[in-house]
Amino acid sequence: MLNRHARAFFSGLFTPIAKALLGLGMTPNMVTVIGTIGVSLGALVFYPMGELFWGTVFITVFVFSDLIDGLMARLSGRGSVLGGFLDSCLDRVQDGAVFLGLLIWFFTGGENIWLGIAAGLCLLTGNLVSYVRAKAESLGYTADVGIAERSERMVLTLVFTGFTGLGLHPGVLLVVLTLLAVASVATIIQRFRTVITQAAAAAD
Repeated sequence: MLNRHARAFFSGLFTPIAKALLGLGMTPNMVTVIGTIGVSLGALVFYPMGELFWGTVFITVFVFSDLIDGLMARLSGRGSVLGGFLDSCLDRVQDGAVFLGLLIWFFTGGENIWLGIAAGLCLLTGNLVSYVRAKAESLGYTADVGIAERSERMVLTLVFTGFTGLGLHPGVLLVVLTLLAVASVATIIQRFRTVITQAAAAAD
């Protein structure tokens, strides 16, 4: 839902930045890698230190690289299968870093085992959501259905993590992460059912 309703707005917002980066000689793949390094550093350095707000601010600076690199590819005509492959793989790295950073903090200095478990479940189920789709497509099926897309998961996690760093009760973040994990499981089930339906139709 977020992709459908917000992509046009953010594309217009970041197009000047994409053009400027192209003017500096940067490539879409360079922005993809830099964005992933920034998100990973923010999540794996700030979050384990308990700096949930500043970590989120740092991550947010880089997280939009996922949109900017796509804009750069379209503007420059440099889109490629390899670029899409790199972008997809590094998206998984970014997601994993965010939830791993939260997991580390809440199992250590944060002393909230339930939030640590919730972050771990989000890490596991989020990767499965992406894997199921990728595996289905490699077999010739489509599995792009589901209620828990990557953008929604990332935005909700970052927003409520940042607010938690500002004093929001941790129980709110626990509810959000738990709901995201449940939504991810529901998405996995939806994608399994979609693939099974396609396989059954192909067998008839």
